[in-house]
Amino acid sequence: MSVTLHTTLGDIKIEVFCESVPKTAENFLALCASGYYDASPFHRLIPGFMIQTGAPISSPKGGTSIWHEPFEDEIRPSLRHNARGI
Repeated sequence: MSVTLHTTLGDIKIEVFCESVPKTAENFLALCASGYYDASPFHRLIPGFMIQTGAPISSPKGGTSIWHEPFEDEIRPSLRHNARGI
């Protein structure tokens, strides 16, 4: 599954690994559907390397999960950030 982040400079497709990280995916997709991330600024940009976003204007220090409490990290060695992508 994927979601599309619409920006003034074009769209960014974000792939969501629902089977590998089900709670993380459910939380992210529900927050996307609710508009939680709408108008979130890019708070870090390193040219030629990366950009970061996801801290909404309404809650810049983060918020809670859709369950209103933290949930266990779903770290999977097979899902690595070792190449271009998210």
